[in-house]
Amino acid sequence: MHKSHTCPKGRVVQHWIDSQAVANNMLGDPARRRVDVYIPAGHNGSGLPLLVDIVGFTGGGPGHTNWKNFGENVPERADRLIASGEMAPCIIAFPDCFTRLGGNQYVNSIAMGNWADFLTTELLDFVEGTYGCGGAGKRGIFGKSSGGYGAMMHALMHPDIWSAAACHSGDMGFDLMFASDFAFTLRRIARHGGTIERFMAAFEANPKPAGDDIHALMILAMAASYDPDPEAYLGIRLPVTMDTCEMDPVAWKRWKKSDPLELVETRSEGLKSMKALYIDCGDVDQYNLLYGARRMHKRLTALGVDHIYQEFPDDHSSVDYRMDVSLPILAKALAG
Repeated sequence: MHKSHTCPKGRVVQHWIDSQAVANNMLGDPARRRVDVYIPAGHNGSGLPLLVDIVGFTGGGPGHTNWKNFGENVPERADRLIASGEMAPCIIAFPDCFTRLGGNQYVNSIAMGNWADFLTTELLDFVEGTYGCGGAGKRGIFGKSSGGYGAMMHALMHPDIWSAAACHSGDMGFDLMFASDFAFTLRRIARHGGTIERFMAAFEANPKPAGDDIHALMILAMAASYDPDPEAYLGIRLPVTMDTCEMDPVAWKRWKKSDPLELVETRSEGLKSMKALYIDCGDVDQYNLLYGARRMHKRLTALGVDHIYQEFPDDHSSVDYRMDVSLPILAKALAG
């Protein structure tokens, strides 16, 4: 997309939060976290809705405010959408939630840190207190991939906090998603010493980690999010045996408790209070997330939860352009 150089430009301010919620992590990750805040042109933030951008695996919120080649970063996208009248003015916060394991699922974990608490208490208190924005009924959360999962989970678990959510290509339907990932991860671990500790040592010593190792790291991050073990190295415990890849049904049941498709069965009433719930996914998503999205759409419809569901002709990669659809929907709902 060609950038617009004529519309009024908002500003981005860099802040830092010293988090108590994240300080409990077992990874050695810093509790001091950067948060970039976008303020639209002609506004100081007072009275505006607040959107929180939570990003996908290997990303960080401030990455969405960086210069971008052949396209817009999120503040530039918001500038254009607001200037055209397609989107109501709003504040957008971009928290850095990156971890040693490469990413975040935005839930509380003794291994990863209490990231849900960070978002729902510390981040909101700071940004709303600083800019006079957001507040009850005027908060939304959005993201793609792991960020889409996080947005869906926050809608399910914290509808008293968030009034709108957008899930782009989010993680749903664990049975299908992780069908082959555990065996793949064990093979990568075997190539680097045979234990999670040796794999991590090799990964962190490698100046150019292989893409396959980054994928295996992602599965370790999922384990540290969904089923952390305080007695294990970095809190990581896989739900399979390390030698034969046999599923531990008790451990897998703990994972499944974090699947939005499981949670929606008991938490649909909270979703009915949302002002806007948006879900989309590419029709050739290479991580099989389309099927989880379709299942969620089917269940939400059956449960009587108002939502917008869209499929688009693309895969999982480089789909930030879908924010052109979701952000105006969220902002309009929260501004009303």
